[in-house]
Amino acid sequence: MLKKEYSIRNSFLELVLGDITEMNTDAIVNAANSSLLGGGGVDGAIHKKGGPKILQECKKIRKFYYPNGLPTGEAVITSGGKLKAKYVIHTVGPVWSGGNHGESRLLKKAYYSSLNLALEKELTSVSFPSISTGAYNYPVQEASYLALKTIKNFFYKNSEITKIVIVLFSKKTFNIYLSTAQMLFLQ
Repeated sequence: MLKKEYSIRNSFLELVLGDITEMNTDAIVNAANSSLLGGGGVDGAIHKKGGPKILQECKKIRKFYYPNGLPTGEAVITSGGKLKAKYVIHTVGPVWSGGNHGESRLLKKAYYSSLNLALEKELTSVSFPSISTGAYNYPVQEASYLALKTIKNFFYKNSEITKIVIVLFSKKTFNIYLSTAQMLFLQ
């Protein structure tokens, strides 16, 4: 497994080439669709490996809190079901529409909403996928910059979460994140 770790204040950011469903952090973040009922990519893998408990909890969230679906940039939390992680934080990233429709603001909001939810639950470690860069077609280079810059800023304002892992599915995406991290002087 490819891995690179960066120290920021008293916390750590790791870039990992791997499978987010195998992460042993307090929570993993699901790049969900607004229905919260599963889908493809990361979303489908988390629901499949985590089992039916996650879907049952998502259905309750939809019924009682978000009957029209979870808005882009927002986040909710469920148990981790059969996953190693105790919790799954579900967030909806933006669909790329050329970059002039508030996509960068919504992508940052998806990361911040997820991190703030982890803080509320007093979690100390969280794993993220590369939100919106799969089926939602967000350019990986721009998404990596926004994700890493948001996480870096978060670490400077909060010390309760001590480890954030970005789990990347392909070597190409891993290398883009690695290059962006070096550019942001995270080392």
